[in-house]
Amino acid sequence: MNSKDRILSDLRAQRLPVAELPSLVQAWTRYEDPSAQFTSLVESVGGRVARLASRGDLPAALAEVPAFVAAQQIVSGVAEIVGNVDLARVDDPHALEMVDFAVFPGEFAVAENGAVWVTDERVSHRAIYFITQHLALVVPVDQMVHNLHEAYARIALGTSSLGVFISGPSKTADIEQSLVIGAHGPRSLTVFLVG
Repeated sequence: MNSKDRILSDLRAQRLPVAELPSLVQAWTRYEDPSAQFTSLVESVGGRVARLASRGDLPAALAEVPAFVAAQQIVSGVAEIVGNVDLARVDDPHALEMVDFAVFPGEFAVAENGAVWVTDERVSHRAIYFITQHLALVVPVDQMVHNLHEAYARIALGTSSLGVFISGPSKTADIEQSLVIGAHGPRSLTVFLVG
């Protein structure tokens, strides 16, 4: 037996004592104003939040977003906004590389970390969340949760092939502390809280 096999054999022979898992039933973080907490965090990571009274206000609100106004190719997953790129007609997601602006519904928002949960349940090409130049998510304010414990309780595993929390535009920083927005994904994120 060589030294590697001996070490692995010794490790496999070890039996650690059983440790009780900590209880998840406790008073988790809650916010007096979850929407204000959410907005503060999204803005702190380079995103933008706009409050709308109803989904009917979405076209006027987007008309005030410079990236939307300048967009040549728009994908929309919300009824109130008409896009000019139909995801259902796109065979190869690489063809979406020229999309300037995409707007989709978010399932819910999390005040604790300023993130929005999205899935590919109603999106034929999930790459659109990451390949578009600018992204807008529409979330009913009554779908705001306080913390990640509440968020994970809402996630139904196995109902879609992709589920991801999105918080702010794409960001990366190198060892020289140089922050770049939009390096690997959307250059901007706007979240519309409706209601």
